Amino acid sequence: MSDTLPDSHAPETTGRFIVTFREGGQSDALAALKKGAGVAKSRLMSSAEFSDAGLNLEQLPDEGGVILEHLGIAVLRMDDAAAGTMAQDAGDDSAILAIEPEGIMYALGDTPAGGLSADYLRGFRDAADMLYRRATGAAEDDAMGAEIAAAFADSTAFTWGLQATKVATSRYTGKGIKVAVLDTGLDLKHPDFTGRSIVSRSFISGVASAQDGHGHGTHCTGTACGPRRPGVGRRYGVAHGAQIFIGKVLSDAGSGSDLGILAAIDWAVANKCHIISMSLGADVSSTSVAYETAGQRALNAGTLIVAAAGNNAQRSAGNFGFVTRPANSRTFMAVGALDANLRIGYFSARDTVVTAGTGVDIGGPGLAVYSAWPMPTRSRSIDGTSMATPHVAGIAALWAQASGDRGAALWQRLITTARALPLPVVDCGRGLVQAP
Repeated sequence: MSDTLPDSHAPETTGRFIVTFREGGQSDALAALKKGAGVAKSRLMSSAEFSDAGLNLEQLPDEGGVILEHLGIAVLRMDDAAAGTMAQDAGDDSAILAIEPEGIMYALGDTPAGGLSADYLRGFRDAADMLYRRATGAAEDDAMGAEIAAAFADSTAFTWGLQATKVATSRYTGKGIKVAVLDTGLDLKHPDFTGRSIVSRSFISGVASAQDGHGHGTHCTGTACGPRRPGVGRRYGVAHGAQIFIGKVLSDAGSGSDLGILAAIDWAVANKCHIISMSLGADVSSTSVAYETAGQRALNAGTLIVAAAGNNAQRSAGNFGFVTRPANSRTFMAVGALDANLRIGYFSARDTVVTAGTGVDIGGPGLAVYSAWPMPTRSRSIDGTSMATPHVAGIAALWAQASGDRGAALWQRLITTARALPLPVVDCGRGLVQAP
């Protein structure tokens, strides 16, 4: 198990900049951009021009940019020196809260490293973990975990994750709730999604369809919103009655720019999606004003964003990693990964940055997670905080249906109903997410 992230913690940039406007300060901010960087409003396309259909990146001006109206954020090209000067003057007292370089995000998934097979890596991990736990006197924890694991194992009817989170016994379906999955897309011809209400949009330049040629997005969508009765195998999906919105923000190679991701968040908010699931990230410990602002404005509009905490820990080696961007935004619900023993996953990032609100908020099933996969494979099991995240997103849809909660109230509902675990808060927040 390893990330698809580069090894460096320095953000990979595109040459564009993200400009975050103060609430109600867009006109003044645009005037400042024209004066300070020569960026005329006529060079900026507006997401409002596309209504709820979503931004068409093919129409993006080469030397201009776009304003994401629902988020109060612009992504544009400007001179580096001008951007640097204006960034120094940005802040709470300015019409511009921040100017940040646009970066690249990656799928967080089960990608073999160094040419070694995933099975080999899991075997190496399990052996190292056993030695580590013996050295740290974790025998009692192991015994407790084995007892729990006996209860939480895949059956012929349900995955272990649906049992551990009480989805298997919940009467709620997510009916009437809109869930957006922003990832590598979905296999739109997958037989398990036949007849479902699906709205899809590509936010990858040069790619017209949200069809998934990678697999990561199909797996995540399957967990969040898969069917009640799959054609083959056990049930793996949580909110089988929810309306699905698919935003392809990562290419079939598993990467995508901040512009596409932010544009997809803007699109989901415009479509009044209640939950956004994002199993992606950049191996960067610093927070982003743009994502923090997008998350807050989404919450204000009644949309909860759920994001993967990251897979950069190597716990058997004493490396606990850190919560990656954008999950480290205070306004995103960050999800850690648990195994069937209800122990934290060996790769799951810990909150090691001492900044209030930037850590892990809740845990979800994230190891040996069985879900959909593009045909002809149909289904497979993989590990990751990516797999834990759609469990939380799907269960958020069940709670949204059951309680009527939206935005911040839905966030509060999820953390107050979570199952407390004998684990550090920095690892899994308030505990294991639970269905109504």
